[in-house]
Amino acid sequence: MHLRVVNPNTTESMTALIEESARAVIGPGTTLDAVTSAMGPASIESHYDEALAVPGVLAAVAEGESAGVDGYVLACFGDPGLDAAREAAAGPVVGIAEAAMHAATLIGRAFSVVTTLSRTRGRAHDLAARYAPAGACRGVHACDIPVLALDSDPAVLQRVVALARAALDRDGSDVIVLGCAGLAGLAAAVQAELEVPVIDGVAAATMFVQSLVTLRLSTSRRSEYARPPVKPYAGMLAAFAR
Repeated sequence: MHLRVVNPNTTESMTALIEESARAVIGPGTTLDAVTSAMGPASIESHYDEALAVPGVLAAVAEGESAGVDGYVLACFGDPGLDAAREAAAGPVVGIAEAAMHAATLIGRAFSVVTTLSRTRGRAHDLAARYAPAGACRGVHACDIPVLALDSDPAVLQRVVALARAALDRDGSDVIVLGCAGLAGLAAAVQAELEVPVIDGVAAATMFVQSLVTLRLSTSRRSEYARPPVKPYAGMLAAFAR
């Protein structure tokens, strides 16, 4: 089994962190590569960033299809390009917000999301409405540390723990979802401090994709996720024509 984890931003150091989290949960016989998008923003912190990250995601998937990749993880909590990637890939594609929120509903009554910037809270609420039962997501809370500062700010762990502890009390939740791929390396430490499940979406998505491939299940082609129709594309997107 060959899995690919796609970092939709162009920051190599974040790809290394994402890869470490994914490799920690793969099973025997599974190979994994983590790739950095070849085009797009250095970090994804706005709708504009998300939109411009999608071509890079699709290029990484197209390259993976040529390399025989069996399944993909999209490692950004906004799940940019997820639906388009499902149309393009032969195997299953899972986003980290999708995986984390589904996993949270399997082990608790309700969850709270701890994310980076306040401006991304609306997107997290939108995704929760899609992925989780009504009322399962009790709140989305931001530590207001920019994504590219996560690996250099010594106060990140302390701030995330404090924010998550307050969220559990305020929201009445019993699971914490970390709302950024850049927070993946903190999951174990935050869980040890809070003594509740803390979900890293990168690890959760990797496990889900691995399980789907093992079960020989992939995206249905019956309707919405059928292959996109063949047509010309113009300008900078001409290479994306199928």
